[in-house]
Amino acid sequence: MRFESIPSGLFESNRKRLASLLKPGSMVILHANDVYSTNNDGTLPFKQNANLLHLSGINQEETILLLFPDAPDPRDREILFVKETNEFMAIWEGAKFTKEKARELSGIERVEWLSAFEGNWHRLAALAENFCLETNEGNRVNNLNFMETRNSRFIEECKRRYPLHNYERLTKLMEAIRVIKDPEEIKIIQKACDITEAGFRRILPFIKPGVGEWEIEAELLHEFVRRGSRGFAYPPIIGSGSSNCVLHYVENNKRCQDGELVLLDTAAEYLGWASDLTRTVPVNGRYTDRQRDVYNAVLRVYRAANEILRPGTCIMDFQKQVIEIMEGELVGLGLFSAKEAKAQGKDKALVKKYFMHGTSHHMGIDVHDVFGGPAEILKEGMVFTIEPGIYIQEEGFGVRLEDDVVLGKDGNFNLMENIPIEIEEIEELMNS
Repeated sequence: MRFESIPSGLFESNRKRLASLLKPGSMVILHANDVYSTNNDGTLPFKQNANLLHLSGINQEETILLLFPDAPDPRDREILFVKETNEFMAIWEGAKFTKEKARELSGIERVEWLSAFEGNWHRLAALAENFCLETNEGNRVNNLNFMETRNSRFIEECKRRYPLHNYERLTKLMEAIRVIKDPEEIKIIQKACDITEAGFRRILPFIKPGVGEWEIEAELLHEFVRRGSRGFAYPPIIGSGSSNCVLHYVENNKRCQDGELVLLDTAAEYLGWASDLTRTVPVNGRYTDRQRDVYNAVLRVYRAANEILRPGTCIMDFQKQVIEIMEGELVGLGLFSAKEAKAQGKDKALVKKYFMHGTSHHMGIDVHDVFGGPAEILKEGMVFTIEPGIYIQEEGFGVRLEDDVVLGKDGNFNLMENIPIEIEEIEELMNS
């Protein structure tokens, strides 16, 4: 089989953790994401609601999860509603989950067809004090570009029918349980990282002057999919030349030229969980002296950041410390003087000219996973990226390095420790 099965115990544990945070008399109702249309009868690939996946393991459209831990009847405390297959659907799309399969995947004993939701919802609503529902909110959400979802439409319908119930935010509770990764989750992320490693090793000898960025993308996709991934965890960034100074360059439409660097921010997903890797390699297989100096400066910042990113640290303080370290490296590269650095002020404008993004972010089901904001205190079991970079637009190139680490009690565990990062190893593999 292409995909392994995730033990249902992961999802059972996640639901118990959520239940422990709910107010008495609370009912959680969570819908799958919409299937979005393109033109005529076309649709975009389905992407499951991350919280629903985290609580149930069900990666299928038109799914509803109802949790009511205080329901008088134990059979009403967890109900999963799934889409029922009919003959037409089976012919055109393939059969959907049976109740037995959904029960096996989720660990939820009571599975009903979607048509049974209305009656059960209304029956149980009379017994509930609070509805705990999901909105697409968080520190990374741009509410100016609000997109209507099945969950947002359900909130409006729920309020119309039950205006006197109390309404609670599910998102904040899910953030609290998702930021600490279960050991089973870490195994899945590790598998995604291992697939990413295979892709990276595949392309190193493939990269040569004249190769298209899109050809590198194709080689990576081939390796990811053949190893059981559905593909990229996020749109791949394959930027050669000056394009590696563009943080979210996704066109991937240029040919790589002799003497340039190519920045590869590309990684695989596995079973719905992400990995996130960046390496910057020489198109001709050898770094120039200047490229080597910048690369090693980034690598030193990366290693220093790994020592600071530890349980008990405030994420905002972590970033400030990394900025201070980066400042010294930029001075060492001659990009500005120590005197100019001292005079630049607290905003560190000179540093941010060459290093303008954050050093780390949570990672899990979402590549930029849920987090607690700039004052968040780091905890054991969180999974973070470490990704410093130096981008010298006036010289036409930039370098970024990125790995994924689990914060541990005695030290961080690098999920990508087997992926080459040293200049010598990269050059050897590219010229083998």
